[in-house]
Amino acid sequence: MTILFAVMGITALLFFIAHVVLLFTSFGDKGFHKTKYFWSHATLWIFGVLLFLMATLFAGKQISVVADVFDTPLKRLLILAAVAVLSLLAHTIVRLVVLPKFSERKA
Repeated sequence: MTILFAVMGITALLFFIAHVVLLFTSFGDKGFHKTKYFWSHATLWIFGVLLFLMATLFAGKQISVVADVFDTPLKRLLILAAVAVLSLLAHTIVRLVVLPKFSERKA
């Protein structure tokens, strides 16, 4: 049981790192890379789903103090809500702040 928790945690961490790398490399000398940008969001969503699954499987089982916090369905749904808000916030910042500055720089 704890091995599965560790594997899922490491996998979630790798997806989050992939999200950050893909997000920052979406903007380069060759312009805005829409595919990388999409995959940066997809990896963030996968990260959130993995956290949700970890909380669902392990909350209340004394495997992790952090997982035990998410001991109700509402608390677990807050993980998905936080990921959705983070994704929407990042998308808004990119659309309203980063892309206009990026376009000015390229012109």
